[in-house]
Amino acid sequence: MSAMLRANPLVVGIVGAGRVGAVVGAALDAAGHDVVATAAVSDASQERARRLLPRAAILPADDVARAATDLLLLAVPDDSLRAVVAGLSATGALSARTVVAHTSGAHGVAVLGAVDGIALHPAMTFTGADGDLDRLPGIAWGVTARDRAFAARLVTDLGGIPEWIAEDARPLYHAGLAHGANHLVTLVNEAADLLRAAGVERPDAVLSPLLHAALDNALTLGDAALTGPVSRGDAGTVRKHLDRLTPESAPAYLALARRTADRAVAAGRLRPQDAVLLLDVLADATVGSLS
Repeated sequence: MSAMLRANPLVVGIVGAGRVGAVVGAALDAAGHDVVATAAVSDASQERARRLLPRAAILPADDVARAATDLLLLAVPDDSLRAVVAGLSATGALSARTVVAHTSGAHGVAVLGAVDGIALHPAMTFTGADGDLDRLPGIAWGVTARDRAFAARLVTDLGGIPEWIAEDARPLYHAGLAHGANHLVTLVNEAADLLRAAGVERPDAVLSPLLHAALDNALTLGDAALTGPVSRGDAGTVRKHLDRLTPESAPAYLALARRTADRAVAAGRLRPQDAVLLLDVLADATVGSLS
């Protein structure tokens, strides 16, 4: 614990004891801050709050805001954030001395209106389980703030690294994370379904070493990590894939194959003359023809 933190612990309230809010609140508590109250509506949120924030009172959102004399953390869905801020402002629950922070990746500080605040988004996936706390140290936080010193202090207290994001770049920043993490889950499960359909009993055992290696290589080598039939221009193999895929899986495969081909050519992994037949297959394929 830093000397600054020991001398100046913050009195904190959490609005939204969901998967993110409860875990970030628990991390602030572990760092020495005083998380005094949280708003938790659903049964699952209340159970999570009692488990991860045992010293915090479960109160209505406006009472949480009044109790949070130093920092109010809003961990609510992106599309609800503006309304939550407006509602708290209308009730007079927000004090001028309280810093308001939110955990939305898509929004910056403009969503807070006249309220002085911080956009503080952890670049991590959360399940709401206790183990999420172990993933926080060392992660990046997408931060947009007028007071960078205070924001940097919070991220440091949470064991993270601030990544400063411009206000107008927040949607692009969040799209990058969602495209990478959320769509990765869909992609892995789609691959597992195809292996099951092929008779593989343990798709996870087959995919785990392959996907871990592919991810490590992609993060290290970029497009140079590309392997497989698209990067080789194997049009016949790709055509066979498309002939056997289900109507549900084929469009996503086709979209990714087309983008992979573009990147392979641009990166010099696939020579344009070797890509002609492949690009013809990808151009001719339509969703209707893949059923």
